[in-house]
Amino acid sequence: MDNSTARAYVERIGAPWPAAPTPAALAALMEAHLANVPFENLSIHLGEPIDLDEAALMDKLVARRRGGFCYELNGAFAALLRHLGFEVTLLAARVHTPGGLGPPYDHLTLRVDLEEPWLVDVGFGRFVASPVPFTVGQRHSDPAGAVQFVEAPYDDLDVLLNEEPQFRIDTRPRELAEFVTTCWWHQTSPESHFTRSFTSSLPTATGRVTLSDRLLITTTDGVRTETTLGSDDDVLEAYRTHFGIELTRLPRLGN
Repeated sequence: MDNSTARAYVERIGAPWPAAPTPAALAALMEAHLANVPFENLSIHLGEPIDLDEAALMDKLVARRRGGFCYELNGAFAALLRHLGFEVTLLAARVHTPGGLGPPYDHLTLRVDLEEPWLVDVGFGRFVASPVPFTVGQRHSDPAGAVQFVEAPYDDLDVLLNEEPQFRIDTRPRELAEFVTTCWWHQTSPESHFTRSFTSSLPTATGRVTLSDRLLITTTDGVRTETTLGSDDDVLEAYRTHFGIELTRLPRLGN
């Protein structure tokens, strides 16, 4: 990544340019990223291939002002953080689901090492709002709730939010290329929840906004409101208004 791309990225997320790689700068960058780059899987249903090459990620997230899912969001954010002088390690995780753990490389998350290690994640949808100290056993307070790392088999770590397991981390360092196969699986397999539905979601100052197909869900101060959008133009306008996503056509299942 060159400096002009990094500056465009920081401007895209609406964060101040950090003077140094500090915990405060890391928190500001993460919070801005979460607030301005939506978690979305629309490419799968628009027939757009998902490319984890850094240039492709910058084009999608920065130039085209789109969002993405974990491999794209955390992969791109890791590249930015490294350019800004942070020490970043990519970690593979398996998501806890009602049916059990997802496949290996199911999720990409980040560890950022400063004076102490931090869990950083801008690609898990509804999750933590700021970096979390990467320490086992202790409970850490986050705007989303209480976060805790618990030892799991084979030296893995389970991440709990409000005592509910979210994902299981393999703590060995990874490269982004190692996630390509499972990224492809999530784009193509009928067993992947990403191929069975499409969504775009962002936190707001008072809650969250999510668009799933034609259902617009807003949560404000704990009050959930659902609105079914009628015309295609209404849906396209909702993508523009709530997520800054400019589309010329709607995503379709089975695209």
